[in-house]
Amino acid sequence: MDLRRGIWTVDGGLGTLLEARGRDVSTVLWSAALLAHDPGAIQDAHQEFFAAGAQIAITASYQVGFEAFDRIGISVPETERLLRSSVELARGARDTRAESDPDGPLLVAASVGPYGATLGDGSEYEGSSGLSRTELRRWHERRLAVLVDAAPDFLALETIPTLDEATALAELVRGSGVPAWLSFTVEGGRLRSGEPMAEGFRLVDGIDEFQAVGVNCSHPDEVLPAIAAARSVTDKAVVVYPNSGERWDADARCWRGAAGVGEVEAWLEAGATVVGGCCRVMPADIAGVRAQVDGWTRS
Repeated sequence: MDLRRGIWTVDGGLGTLLEARGRDVSTVLWSAALLAHDPGAIQDAHQEFFAAGAQIAITASYQVGFEAFDRIGISVPETERLLRSSVELARGARDTRAESDPDGPLLVAASVGPYGATLGDGSEYEGSSGLSRTELRRWHERRLAVLVDAAPDFLALETIPTLDEATALAELVRGSGVPAWLSFTVEGGRLRSGEPMAEGFRLVDGIDEFQAVGVNCSHPDEVLPAIAAARSVTDKAVVVYPNSGERWDADARCWRGAAGVGEVEAWLEAGATVVGGCCRVMPADIAGVRAQVDGWTRS
């Protein structure tokens, strides 16, 4: 499939939905812990997002890291199995949905989160991993190889905070033969590192595997400037899936502010072709996104 053709709807916050359905995602492994302890809940969550109108499911591999899993006693072979399982669970949900109610192609994107995500302390939003580009490439290489071998429809390199980490990942994806998108987390119109968004979007020009660039896990207000920055430097498709609009209060450990998916039709008008949600975005929200996408494509 080609993300540059047509308009696609991505799912929402997998961890948010799992928590709402009574699963414990409070550990440092977040929703990834359920790959080992409650995989059925993950597949059910994927199915719920598909039923709401999502066309692309992002796997529960975001916070899977060999070191993080080793710290809780999960071996390397078992971690590899769980990474593959993340793709298989999303694929199973996709196949179940396609059989019961076919609604065009449904796709699976394997989540490749940043190094900081596996630390479980919000490091990915601080704009510095503490690792060199060479170290980041070495760290990502084994996990990415397992996910590529699992044969997802896409690789979702997501919530990337720096140019160094994006470059390391782009080098690894080059030549893999698996379609991918590169999505940054941004604040104030710049990467979390303070580097220009446009430089990040420009990174993947000339790498055939990359079909799209964009932003995720950011405030909806960041989306339109990000689309403009992407359109100014690349002809790749643009993927946007921000948070709900609420902001995390780290001191009080709660979300504050008004929730709202964002101005989906404005994003489409500006040139986005893949839209959805991230943290705090539920199936009902994705149903609303899909309705706006369908309305916009008919107009």
